[in-house]
Amino acid sequence: MLADTLSEILDELNGTSADIEASAIISTDGLMMAARLPASMDEDRLGAMSAALLSLGDRTAQELGRGDLEQVMIKGHDGYVVMTHAGHDAVLTVIAKAQTKLGLVFLDIRRAAERIEGEVKNSAKK
Repeated sequence: MLADTLSEILDELNGTSADIEASAIISTDGLMMAARLPASMDEDRLGAMSAALLSLGDRTAQELGRGDLEQVMIKGHDGYVVMTHAGHDAVLTVIAKAQTKLGLVFLDIRRAAERIEGEVKNSAKK
């Protein structure tokens, strides 16, 4: 089942770095597909915000002639939120600690996003 496979991908992603605190896969319309979040975090709110921010990032990149959007990154005092497309139908959102080595996290995110894209495509074909 797709949800189980996506959850496994998130488990592996979260396990690659102690700096990754949470992750979620969200449809481009904001519906949660799979998540590994702390109990204090609202899945629906995260889904809606991720979809909205990625949509705004897409539009901004296009309007300002920057080409296709690769990712949106938010840096706060207590850490980072990184959102990236995982194909046309999904968004991968990762929440990481402030002291994170971003290069390694970006690599892990890109690999996970590619796997997610493949799984979503395969699921659509069935």
